[in-house]
Amino acid sequence: MKNKKVSEWNRLDNAAKIFPPNSKNSDTKVFRFACELYEPVDRNILQNALDITIESFPLYKSVIKSGLFWYYFEQSHIKPEVTEENLPPCTTLYDKNNKNLLFRVMHYRKRISFEVYHALSDGAGALQFFKTLVFHYITIRHEFKFRDRVPVLDIDASKNQKMDDSFQKYYSGTKTKVKKKKEKAFRIRGSKIPEYRINVIEGIIPVDSMLAKVQEYKTSLTIFMAAILMCAINEEIPVRLKKRPVVLSIPVNLRNYYYSQTARNFFGVINVDYDFSKGSNELQEVIESLKNSFKENLTPEFLGRRINTLSSLEHNYILRAIPLAIKDIALKIANNIVDRSYTSTLSNVGIVSMPSELKPFISSFDIFVSTNKLQACVCSFENNLRISFTSAFVSTEIQRRFFKTLTDFGIPVTIESNIVHEE
Repeated sequence: MKNKKVSEWNRLDNAAKIFPPNSKNSDTKVFRFACELYEPVDRNILQNALDITIESFPLYKSVIKSGLFWYYFEQSHIKPEVTEENLPPCTTLYDKNNKNLLFRVMHYRKRISFEVYHALSDGAGALQFFKTLVFHYITIRHEFKFRDRVPVLDIDASKNQKMDDSFQKYYSGTKTKVKKKKEKAFRIRGSKIPEYRINVIEGIIPVDSMLAKVQEYKTSLTIFMAAILMCAINEEIPVRLKKRPVVLSIPVNLRNYYYSQTARNFFGVINVDYDFSKGSNELQEVIESLKNSFKENLTPEFLGRRINTLSSLEHNYILRAIPLAIKDIALKIANNIVDRSYTSTLSNVGIVSMPSELKPFISSFDIFVSTNKLQACVCSFENNLRISFTSAFVSTEIQRRFFKTLTDFGIPVTIESNIVHEE
């Protein structure tokens, strides 16, 4: 069956609407996937792979434009060009004064990097694109090795399925209850890196070593890492602010709870907290508290409320009639309120799978994001787990404490970092 003709314009999904009015140099809302190969990248072949890949992801040909009431995607004829990596990580992609594509593909030595503006997609959706790109690159580069048997990528979504707005698909219209006001979260303070740059510190860890320790604590990998991060943050909280809880924002891939193959945004967020002024500093107690928080939040009822809350704007006729300029102000205020409600973010993208025939060519995958705070992203490929911290702060003490906890457990950690000096 042929795919239907793709519209020349598309609405931003409901999670994406927050990003255009809140994108700035200090937080570009850009995230990066990277793939390290075992051989230098050939730019021409990578360009060929990109040309093929983008035909399967029509939305990636879009630019963002602003209408009277909403932002929207419009198809463009801009050809994406592979470039050698020459920009700081997660540099601005969306500029309201220049209509550019919302992603970039770069290469440096053995590494392919792919940066995406968050209004276009979330991590799970963008990973579909990136895996497809790497797949085509390797199969073209080593075409002679796959003459007898062409590998198959585990992405079989049609163009229409990749374009789905799953928030609209699963919007039920059920009204949501107003939440009780929570205590203010502890917010990390300190000197910021000049010129809106970010520190990137990555820990590379054997998956088997990490999971062995996770199993000792009878918990999940995400909860284990969240608890260690909370404890590391607590060590940096001034005494006068100890009464404020540490709150972590945890993105949740809604594709794990609702059937969707969209390559757009389809994620929820849960906030989990721990008050060290009332509870123990022991890792085990923090883990047990987080187990309860995850259990309470990762329910169909809670996640359904997230979908209904995000989608309700588009279904409210009064709000729909408000001009975009006023909506922008409201969305900026909403973003500032949300920003004050959590301390840091931990995002676990999970296992990156590739066809077995391609694995001998790939060393690792990793992901990190722009931030004006401190954020950790996690993904694994084969036996390599990468925990990537991005931070707007000069101090790296929290990251140091986090990785020291792991090494004190006997877990081997190899550290890689970009070098950002305060000048």
